[in-house]
Amino acid sequence: MNDDHSIEKEIQDKGLTAPRVTPDTIEALMEGVIYHVSQPEGTTSTIVTAFDVNGFSLCTEIMACASPENFDVEIGVMYGIEKCKSSAKDMLWKLEGYRLKCHLAEVGAL
Repeated sequence: MNDDHSIEKEIQDKGLTAPRVTPDTIEALMEGVIYHVSQPEGTTSTIVTAFDVNGFSLCTEIMACASPENFDVEIGVMYGIEKCKSSAKDMLWKLEGYRLKCHLAEVGAL
């Protein structure tokens, strides 16, 4: 069980029932995230951008190494996507929390 699910379990165990963003919501949104990877010619950098299903840019992460002799595209892509997934997930938590807060304010629930 990851941290998000541990926190959700604790919330449920305490009987807290107010509207909230859940790990299941974020996981479902993450399934639609796509990653665009580029490696600018002549550099030791790999750039990864995560996009929501509607094309909204969630984040961009850069992986790079100082020594060209150590540069490996496969490593850059693998760890760049991993880093970008984590940042995209964090951004979705923020955006979904903001959306829920706005909705609650609109319906007078705050």
